[in-house]
Parts: sequence; C-alpha cells; structure tokens
Amino acid sequence: MELEWLRPAAFLGSIVYALIGVVIFLLCFIVIDKITPHDLWAEIVEKQNRALALVVAAMCLGISIIVAAAIHG
Repeated sequence: MELEWLRPAAFLGSIVYALIGVVIFLLCFIVIDKITPHDLWAEIVEKQNRALALVVAAMCLGISIIVAAAIHG
C-alpha cells in the first residue's frame, strides 16, 4: 500500500492549491461585497441580519465549490 499523499511534492502541491483557492475565494467575496448596495459585514455583524447571513453563507459555499472544481479539474 503506497501512501502517495505523504510525498513532499504532493503535500506541497496540496498546500499551494489550497492557498490559491483561499485567495480566489477572498477576491470573489470582496467583489460581491463591493457590488452590493450595503456593507455586508456591517449588516451581518452589527445589525444581526440573519437572512443576509444565510444568503452570504450560501454564496460562500457556491464560490468554494466552483473554486474547488476549477482547481481539481
């Protein structure tokens, strides 16, 4: 039984792709935050807008799935 994922090259590649995914996700979130009429973070944290928090959570999951599929494929 070979442990392919324990090789340094495979491990380093995984770390690099994870960092690329996080950066792309962060950039997408910033773009979406800029195109919405209100400050998302202030609405969620300060005003406790749970409906908006659920929408943003769904958006985050969607962007994450797209980024993961793009990196994997």
